[in-house]
Amino acid sequence: MMNYGLQAMSMGFLVSPEKAVAWRGLLVQKALEQLLFEVDWNNLDILILDMPPGTGDVQLTMAQQVAIDGAVIVSTPQDIALIDAVRGIDMFNKVHIPILGMVQNMSMFVCPNCNHETHIFGHDGAIAEAKSRGLDILGSIPLHADICASSDKGKPIVVASPDSSHSQCYHKIAKEIRSKISL
Repeated sequence: MMNYGLQAMSMGFLVSPEKAVAWRGLLVQKALEQLLFEVDWNNLDILILDMPPGTGDVQLTMAQQVAIDGAVIVSTPQDIALIDAVRGIDMFNKVHIPILGMVQNMSMFVCPNCNHETHIFGHDGAIAEAKSRGLDILGSIPLHADICASSDKGKPIVVASPDSSHSQCYHKIAKEIRSKISL
């Protein structure tokens, strides 16, 4: 699938939206191998893999079969989400994949009417975790109705509102990652 100049592939594209993909072990490994090696990727500069949280078969298979320039850890600020993020950091360290940095997702709610900021999920938990581990903070993404609305319409916020502060968050993160992988 090509959209906005980006190639994308997902198991979600292959099953109907109301169906669950409940796979384990070898089925997951085979699906990952197909996504990585059997999709006709056209002249990629970079391949971004959006991985589920955790440290299971998917992550270990990927770490063993693909040369990876680095991992970006994404977490919301709340303590319970950071538990999975920390496990991911530990796993990537064990398999010698460099951590490029952390992104704090849903860092705050911005009221669309008055622009007041509320830290619904806690204040800067992922940022504090990154600092405590000596990791770079790549950026923070707010929880904002405009991001949700444009995503639900299939249009990224960076396309729907390219000059918005929300878009600038994504641009900053992309610039940080780009500088770390020499693109």
